[in-house]
Order: sequence, then structure tokens, then C-alpha cells
Amino acid sequence: MSYNILAISGSLRKASTNTGALRAAQALAPNLNITIASIADVPLYNGDIEAQGIPAPVQSLSKQITQADGLILACPEYNYSVSGVLKNTIDWLSRVQPNPLSKKPVAILSSAASIGGGARCQYDLRKILVFQNSLTLTQPEVMIGQNYLKFDKDGNLTDEETKKFLDKQLKAFAEWIAFCKKGAN
Repeated sequence: MSYNILAISGSLRKASTNTGALRAAQALAPNLNITIASIADVPLYNGDIEAQGIPAPVQSLSKQITQADGLILACPEYNYSVSGVLKNTIDWLSRVQPNPLSKKPVAILSSAASIGGGARCQYDLRKILVFQNSLTLTQPEVMIGQNYLKFDKDGNLTDEETKKFLDKQLKAFAEWIAFCKKGAN
């Protein structure tokens, strides 16, 4: 079965290895139609802005998530936790009603220079998604450590072993989406 997936990178860098991992996922998963969305235009959360209405970039992203069968979040690790831009985006999305993250199948991956590959940010992100009522895939986890050895200078994934781990997660995610859809009926 083919699913439409929205993917978001928690990094804004042009050569981000997290965005590169999402591009690799696009190539690895022919049964998943993966679209990478940018969060570069999402403003910093501010209740005064919210009082004037949800900003257009947040509304657009919310609509994309709602229409997708699943969501992949690629999370870089900043100071032992989730990147500010990704956390900010989730904060905004949580203000949209109905919350587009609620009951949405979500897969998480991370890429980092550390040997842990972003494990700490993933665990924090999982806690945040619990509060959003997201249906987060628990296994297999993809934590790409020592990313400087596995991606080229443009952020493209070159490591074949890492591609195998990513492919395994993508297959499990397709099964997870099917399971979640079955449970919703």
C-alpha cells in the first residue's frame, strides 16, 4: 500500500544531515510518497500573534500534516535536546484546533555528530509527542551517530549501512500506519 508522508527537518541548514536523511528516505521508500516541508517561515511562538490568528505558515503546515497519512520528524540534537525551530513549530501546531498531531502516526529519526546520534533529542521529542497525542513509532529507532562520516559535504547520505537501518524503519512505519488506520476504523 502507498502512503502520503510529510517529513519535517528540525534543522534549517542547507547541508543539514537531518534533511539529507529525509532525502535518502524519499529515495529508499517507493511505497511512501514523502514530501519534505520547510519550517523556515514559522514565526517564533507569541501569544500576542496567536491572538490575531494562527499565522499562514502554521496553517499551511497544519493542513499538510492533516492531509498526510503519516509524519516523519528528523531531529538534530541541540544542547542535549530538541532543536528550537522544531520545538517552536510543535508549539504552534498545538495551538491549531483540531491539533493536526493528535492521532497522527509519527516516525522519528536523528542525525548528529555525537556517537549517540541524537538519542537525547529523540527521547525529549517523544515526550513532547505524547502530550500531542501522536501515535509515535517506537521501533526501530534510527539514530545516526558520527554523521560527518556518513554524509557528504552537501548533506547527502553516503553510508550504505545507515541506508539499511533507515529502510528498515521506513518499512516498519508503513506497517505502523496501516495498523493505526485499522484501529481507527
